[in-house]
Amino acid sequence: MAQEQAGDDEAERGTVVTPSAEFPPLAPEERAALRRIGERWRDAGRPDELPVDPTLGRHRREPAPSRFGRLAPIEMFTVEEPDELVATEPAQVPGTRLGRGLSRLRGALFGPPLRSSAVLYERMRKLVALPILSSDLLSSVAYGPEAMLTVLVLAGGATLGLSLPLAAALVVLMIAVGLSYRQTIPAYPHGAGSYIVASDNLGATPGLAAAAGLMLDYVLTVSVSVAAGVSAITSALPGLGPATVPLGVLVIAVLLAGNLRGVRTAGNIFVLPTYAFVAALLALLVVGYLRAAGRGFAPVPPPAVPAAEGLGLLLVLRAFASGAVSMTGIEAVSNAIPAFRPTEWRNARTTLGWMVAMLVVLFAGLVVLIHLDGLAPRPDQTLLSQLGRLTFPTGPWYALLQATTALILLLAANTAFNDFPRLLFFMARNGHAPRRFLHMGDRLAFTNGLVTLSVAAGAIFVAFGGHTTSLIPLYAVGVFLAFTLSQAGMVVHWRRHRGPGWRRRLAINAVGASLSGVVLLTAAFSKFTEGAWVVVIAVPLLVLLFQQIHRHYATLHRALALHPPPAAGSAVGGGPAEGGGPAEGEELPQEVRHLVIVPVARLNRASLRALAYAASLGQPTLAVHIAPEDAEADRFREQWQAWGDHVRLEMIVSPYRAVIGPLAHYLEALHASRADLTLTVIVPEVVLRRRWHRPLHSRAEQRLRAALRALPGVVVTSVPVHISD
Repeated sequence: MAQEQAGDDEAERGTVVTPSAEFPPLAPEERAALRRIGERWRDAGRPDELPVDPTLGRHRREPAPSRFGRLAPIEMFTVEEPDELVATEPAQVPGTRLGRGLSRLRGALFGPPLRSSAVLYERMRKLVALPILSSDLLSSVAYGPEAMLTVLVLAGGATLGLSLPLAAALVVLMIAVGLSYRQTIPAYPHGAGSYIVASDNLGATPGLAAAAGLMLDYVLTVSVSVAAGVSAITSALPGLGPATVPLGVLVIAVLLAGNLRGVRTAGNIFVLPTYAFVAALLALLVVGYLRAAGRGFAPVPPPAVPAAEGLGLLLVLRAFASGAVSMTGIEAVSNAIPAFRPTEWRNARTTLGWMVAMLVVLFAGLVVLIHLDGLAPRPDQTLLSQLGRLTFPTGPWYALLQATTALILLLAANTAFNDFPRLLFFMARNGHAPRRFLHMGDRLAFTNGLVTLSVAAGAIFVAFGGHTTSLIPLYAVGVFLAFTLSQAGMVVHWRRHRGPGWRRRLAINAVGASLSGVVLLTAAFSKFTEGAWVVVIAVPLLVLLFQQIHRHYATLHRALALHPPPAAGSAVGGGPAEGGGPAEGEELPQEVRHLVIVPVARLNRASLRALAYAASLGQPTLAVHIAPEDAEADRFREQWQAWGDHVRLEMIVSPYRAVIGPLAHYLEALHASRADLTLTVIVPEVVLRRRWHRPLHSRAEQRLRAALRALPGVVVTSVPVHISD
């Protein structure tokens, strides 16, 4: 009950993943300010009649076929509630031919767009979530035991027997961390990732450190897993060796495309390979232990391997840290709780229990079987391949084992594709990552996060030429940093929220934090020269980057936050006094003081339409002409008099023939003389139908818009004239 209450509190803090996360609600003080501003707005008056029907004929009859067409017009908007219109799917289609073509291509590749209300149906049931979220964790048993034995064998073949006590210690670590995350999930039922837990209990900086470690882990998971899978393919088909990099990039692109189709579709694509790998490993273990039982479980002596270095504590710790990479991905469920069907936290906890049980069985079973068969690491063949050849000497079973291993190694990256975008979502919601990562794409997937992960992993894969095995030592540091901070955060959580059984829960998380911390220090110390230094440097740099992003958003929020308006009558007419008031500080209509400016290059239909539009606003209007010399200035002034001199004209002679610079500086000087003025610059713009016509024009209006964007208190609007050919 206490866990569910904690979950309700967390839900109230807004951790639910919805498309509305891009539009956070106003704070109570801003709502109060909004009411006061609204009370003052009533003084400005409000027209009762509009020149158009904003409801688009909401109550009219449904469109019917006419005699000129057999089909009824397409409805772009429908009415689902009395006071709102709803855009239909055809309304999302761009108006240009190129845009429509790209839209059809996107629909063919990724499927039609889904409504926001379908977010609940895009969630995963347990049987689908298990292969998606466990592919990284379970695939690590294909290389985790070998990584541990590869370090032990450096002291000679006789030391391989230490794999059993080390495996036992790793199993204890797996169970401890698994139990820790199992009780973390109900406490944070809408997202129990390391970033959320550490931020909530330890502070923003530890949370960002956990996030940085996880982000590095996810990127490395994709690049290393794809490299391992491609290596398995090229080992079986050596002719594909020169195409390693293109194959890897293609695999990353396929994974991206599959995940862009949505969570449910991605689950249907990736579910079978994971289950096939588990079935193949279980068959390997069953047959292997039956063979060992036939000889009374007597272990086969390992081959004699000369010692390259002496056996010591440091080597044992290195072997332990190397074997701990088998736990990468154990945190995946905690990050993806919102992706489960209701009840989310209960389904996530059950799935995590299955994952940890399968990991323990497969990891311990493989280590013991390798010991019984007397196998040792070889440079030309993986331990799993050796075990498969020994267990399945005939028949197709060895080939099936290798095929499923290659598939799971390739698809292990899919766990990162599921969790990396969600981590960025939670960070963006708190202002520690760009807000574009809050956006859900057409298929309710976090498109920006998926693309970012693919680009980063692809860049690493290409930079290392598809050989990323040297990056494996980086795994343990980033992953166990997140584990340690998350479990330490839960210790603080239970001390703050003392409910029934809190001491037992605190003890479990304390054990998980302690063991994870030992592995973290061991990996950072023993593997520092092997590449762990990269993570030690990268994590603080990423934390600084996240803090700078948060500082920017905090500044932006302070600048845009609503504040109560000044008391009425503080200035004449309820607005600012002449020459006073901050630039861009107006929040009431009566506070705005206008000056409309129309740059005119020549008198033609475009400029006259802009002048007519400006005059129709009923505000003071000034026309500005930039002339390269006095003769042209006199000629334009004569034309202006012929037109009738209906608007005040200011002539600026630019002897160096520049146009944009003098105009921008002139507007800046005008605004400096009256800071309370809002300068509305109305720019005539010729809109060309054909793209190849654009290089034939100077596009001065776009350059002017770019130059004026940096000036405060200046509004730039365009009056277009469309050219049909």
